[in-house]
Amino acid sequence: MKLLPFSRVFFIIAAALAFIVGPVAVQAQDMGALKQRMTQRLPSLDALKASGAVGENNRGLVEVRAAKDDAAKVVAEENADRQAVYAAIAKQTGSTAAAVGQARAKQIATASKPGVWLQNEKGEWYRK
Repeated sequence: MKLLPFSRVFFIIAAALAFIVGPVAVQAQDMGALKQRMTQRLPSLDALKASGAVGENNRGLVEVRAAKDDAAKVVAEENADRQAVYAAIAKQTGSTAAAVGQARAKQIATASKPGVWLQNEKGEWYRK
């Protein structure tokens, strides 16, 4: 059985939560716009991960590990959108954005391809 890439799983979970708990307002941003930006950014992000320039930290965010072209810009944009999604989910579930991000980090680690840099709960980096 083929597993879904982690980004698709994330979008499915976010969409399901939004459907279950009703419309989610993300500081005047539309969840659809967030999803669209994240989807458009995904090829660049995947390439940066494959090159080892970025990794997934233990807070559910992307982190630059080695300077490369537009890595910092892509990471900043992705993290801003992820934080907005985490905040929206936290608001709807009565959790915190930090807790949502940490839970998402575990999902990302499980779904990541071999060779991607990940950060464990202790903050130590390792390659999957």
